[in-house]
Amino acid sequence: MSVADIRQKYEKFELLEASLAATPLEQFSIWFNEALQAQVPEPNAMTLATTTPGGRPSARIVLLKGYDEQGFVFFTNYTSRKGKELASNPYASLLFFWPALERQVRLEGSIEKVTAAESDEYFHSRPLGSRIGAWVSPQSQPITRAELESRTLVLTESLGSNPERPDHWGGYRLKPDYVEFWQGRPSRLHDRLVFQRDNNGPWSRLRLAP
Repeated sequence: MSVADIRQKYEKFELLEASLAATPLEQFSIWFNEALQAQVPEPNAMTLATTTPGGRPSARIVLLKGYDEQGFVFFTNYTSRKGKELASNPYASLLFFWPALERQVRLEGSIEKVTAAESDEYFHSRPLGSRIGAWVSPQSQPITRAELESRTLVLTESLGSNPERPDHWGGYRLKPDYVEFWQGRPSRLHDRLVFQRDNNGPWSRLRLAP
């Protein structure tokens, strides 16, 4: 089969203005809970898109670890490529794709670091191996597998059973000003309903052509 011939029919659900929640957070919560109930694999996996200082985009999958009225939280190494790009341009985009439900959610907005207390709380909730891994990996830097395994052995012994959070590791919060809910529909006439606002003002809603 040619790649050009791969097609998926979208016909499970619809998203109409009358059924849209009052806020993007409420609508996201509804869809996220439905993804959990549908046992979508890794429903909190999301594409994080950033840009270099020269405007070149880059994207990777990260995991959502919390969301509320303040924004959407994930954790990573501050000295990684994404961390450096966020330091130079504190705006980003997130994308959730739940193919079993024929849905996407796109979020765009500003980025800020979460507080040290929030980063500490999440860090100490992680499995020990993941906590040690945050110390082991000079994320995005060249390294051999042998070096990585050697660092793991040394730091596992030296850090003990309750390592502190390294200064180079912590959380970010995306504060959205644009949230798009995409529902697949037949004949590619998809539903695209958008919440957007300026300067933390009230949310406006509109439909985009598919």
